[in-house]
Amino acid sequence: MVQTNSSTIIAKNNIMNTVEEVLKELKKKSSKEVREGRERFGINTGKVISLGVSVPDMRALAKQIGKNQELALELWKTNIHEARHVALFISEKKKITDKLMETWLKDFNSWDIVDNACSSFFIHSPNAYEKAIEWTSRKKEFEKRTGFSLMCYLAVHDKQAEDAKFEQFFPYIYKESNDERNFVKKAINWAIRQIGKRNERLCKKVIKLTKDIQKKEDASSKWIAADALRELEKYLVEGKIKDVGKK
Repeated sequence: MVQTNSSTIIAKNNIMNTVEEVLKELKKKSSKEVREGRERFGINTGKVISLGVSVPDMRALAKQIGKNQELALELWKTNIHEARHVALFISEKKKITDKLMETWLKDFNSWDIVDNACSSFFIHSPNAYEKAIEWTSRKKEFEKRTGFSLMCYLAVHDKQAEDAKFEQFFPYIYKESNDERNFVKKAINWAIRQIGKRNERLCKKVIKLTKDIQKKEDASSKWIAADALRELEKYLVEGKIKDVGKK
């Protein structure tokens, strides 16, 4: 009995060491309802295969695997949407490089893979702030979204950052606010709101920036500004703005 239990434990621990085993587990969790739900939320993976696995299931699988950069690199190459999400979850932050980020960036084809990359992996780059700025000038929709999504996650997670680190984003937010593509303008709006929620100092500066954006008169800038101002001014009046970061 003891030997059986030991064998079971060994098998369980080894089950997630290969791409084949990870894909086998993902396929067990696949669901038509999840695939259809993604489409309703604007997640169209194009030529990348979508199995239809929920985020909680992918996270649970990644937790079983543990951090494994070599496996992450191989999973990314499978051209399977969920495998790439798992790759991001199991990536080792100490092994992030500009070259790897650029390689994966070129494969981005949906807003959810962009946002997972930023929140799970890219924010750990020592060059995250510089990359956020650099990517805002990209031509492709999801590469450009990555720049603004990364700004959002830095605003949320880098609690000790000085205000100046976020103020350096302002000219790029202003410049690109006229981009009418859905997943870009939503990310710009999101970046404005998350930076503004860090503290009252930044909130007031962001409100001024947003009013300047509103004056640009194009449809995208007007939408971004109206939506962000509505939330930030309400939060400021109601005293909901946090006190995060340093002057």
